Amino acid sequence: MSADTSRPATPEDQKAGEAVSPSSKLARFSAEQPLELDSGVRLAPWQIAYETYGTLNADNSNAIVVCHALTGDQYVASTNPVTGKPGWWSLMVGPGKPIDTNHYFVICANVLGGCLGTTGPATINPETGKAYGLDLPVITIRDMVRAQARLVDHLGIDTLFAVVGGSMGGMQVLQWAASYPERVFSAIPIAAAARHTSQNIAFHEVGRQAIMADPNWCGGSYISEGIRPTKGLAVARMAAHVTYMSDESLHQKFGRNLQDRDSKTFGFDADFQIESYLRHQGMTFVDRFDANSYLYVTRAMDYFDLAEEFGGSLTNAFKDTETRFCVMSFTSDWLFPTSESRQVVRALNAAAANVSFVEIESDRGHDSFLLDVPEMFDTIQGFVTGAAHARGLPAPGEEI
Repeated sequence: MSADTSRPATPEDQKAGEAVSPSSKLARFSAEQPLELDSGVRLAPWQIAYETYGTLNADNSNAIVVCHALTGDQYVASTNPVTGKPGWWSLMVGPGKPIDTNHYFVICANVLGGCLGTTGPATINPETGKAYGLDLPVITIRDMVRAQARLVDHLGIDTLFAVVGGSMGGMQVLQWAASYPERVFSAIPIAAAARHTSQNIAFHEVGRQAIMADPNWCGGSYISEGIRPTKGLAVARMAAHVTYMSDESLHQKFGRNLQDRDSKTFGFDADFQIESYLRHQGMTFVDRFDANSYLYVTRAMDYFDLAEEFGGSLTNAFKDTETRFCVMSFTSDWLFPTSESRQVVRALNAAAANVSFVEIESDRGHDSFLLDVPEMFDTIQGFVTGAAHARGLPAPGEEI
């Protein structure tokens, strides 16, 4: 009997296809164009999936790279093909917005180790013809930025007007500025740090252990087995999601309210709204993200320590830089608290860099950078306006 091929595609089918042949743009690099990794491995062939918005100007001076966070993707301002949801930063990127696609050419790439088209554990290992799984070398933030720099080269762009990102995206911004200072005119790291703290490493390890404890993980070979560690990945997402919010935002949104019931059940169902919310977050996440990618990308964040690359001195990472910086933090962010941003600012000041710093009042926790926080938009619009005038470009929203 032949297999039934008429069933509708599931989110898992779509996700698997997007990992290898994404709906977005794709740059492929041959075996003769390896990517040198921090681990010492020369990765080849490899590919990077990306989206662009706006138009590159005649002298290629208006390009902005937007770097995504841990569970983000290249669809910063366009519909995600797996979830069907709008771009994750459509509030910030678009015509007339602070990152104005009427004036700037915006590039956003899926990170190395990701799961939406850039080489990662779900893409095909040319040596085996199967998904890489754990055969993929461990990736670092610097590796992600190296891959993005190769993409920028591929697009024929020498220097970037700006590099922007929050959380893990902010780490990439700092790495860009340290690795390629001559290529970055301005940098906006938001809700980020120059290294991952032991507390944050601990949270990531809880998530990784949840994934690896799922019997369907199969030592990382679940794709070949045709199964998925959905329960482990959902728990990892639930644990991480708590860290993205604040106690105040959780209290305001849920309090101790019960979920669709008048009294406690005296059992282990989701009695409280917060329990139901976290379970929903976990189960929707597994439809769009690969479990092994979660291992790789969290490990990249854990390994990040910018000062370590420069003899233990964060100031040395920015020595003689001419990049303009706008460093931003949020008052209720306990995952990447303001003290971490201040450390970056002190190093930039010691390096005599051009830096402005803003701590924004918000009760919405780490995820504030993804939300509608007017002061953040005003700050970025103001900084980009000043940088644009210095670069000889139109400002956001400016008529030309």
